[in-house]
Amino acid sequence: QVQLVESGGGLVQAGGSLRLSCAASGRTFNAYTMGWFRQAPGKEREFVAAVSWRGGSTYYADSVKGRFTISRDNAKNTVYLQMNNLKPEDAAVYFCAAHSVRYSSSVTNKESQYSSWGQGTQVTVSS
Repeated sequence: QVQLVESGGGLVQAGGSLRLSCAASGRTFNAYTMGWFRQAPGKEREFVAAVSWRGGSTYYADSVKGRFTISRDNAKNTVYLQMNNLKPEDAAVYFCAAHSVRYSSSVTNKESQYSSWGQGTQVTVSS
């Protein structure tokens, strides 16, 4: 198992920016695709973005494309989510997750393929 701890959430005005971080420990972080998901009150958890284990491939939900950027620093065992031009509908608890398979070529939005999850960090966007 890999242990994941998110940070960087907070309150921001619409149009503002936040950078989320997810620090990993445990199994070899740099062998796994990493993803960010979010869950708003009363809604199901949804995919936000994913990055391949080498960092060369990324995949975004249409709702965040062009505004959010996922990246990773394997030397620091950390994955980031830079969020720009935030909208009230981006408000949610954001979770990072590690894929279940080492060196997988899959950069996926499928929640079932991620086996390790953090506790989440709250993002609130005021209008």
